[in-house]
Amino acid sequence: MESRSLKRAAIGSILLLCGGILLAERSQGAPRLATTGAATQAESPPAPDVHTMTSQFKRIVVVRMKNQVDILQGLRDAVAREKIQNAVILSGAGSLVSYHVHVVSNTTLPATEAFFKGEGPFDLIATTGYIIDGRVHAHITFSNTEKALGGHREPGTRAFTFAIITLGVLEDGTSLKRMDDQTWR
Repeated sequence: MESRSLKRAAIGSILLLCGGILLAERSQGAPRLATTGAATQAESPPAPDVHTMTSQFKRIVVVRMKNQVDILQGLRDAVAREKIQNAVILSGAGSLVSYHVHVVSNTTLPATEAFFKGEGPFDLIATTGYIIDGRVHAHITFSNTEKALGGHREPGTRAFTFAIITLGVLEDGTSLKRMDDQTWR
């Protein structure tokens, strides 16, 4: 019964948060984005101004982490345990005792990063991002009574009461490999 309730909650979250954005037609055959792993930027065709791909969710995985768990490491452990290659981080909620994030700190390429961290209490407002070829690329937004902050999650962001993160696992054959490649220009 608990499993059925979790499934219903996850599906409800997806419908509310995504509004059907990723519920696109099932892709047939090979993925639309073909790349060669050894190609350099000079050998690769330039990135289009807007690149799209379609897929459907193969399954939903809901991850819960308890007090003091490093949330980034917890996500990495869950991705490995569940053998997830490509997924969308759909939502996240909970609370934090500490945070460590980075943000971009310039507006010219190449990008530079500024890191900052602190201790809380903070509410975990949102978690977004992707699992790309088994690698976690996660962003968070969190707040307290005075401010809201966010950025790219780094090790050291730890759960207080708990953290729950919902992953939409994409179909086999879907590759997000170039989606966060800042050198693909």
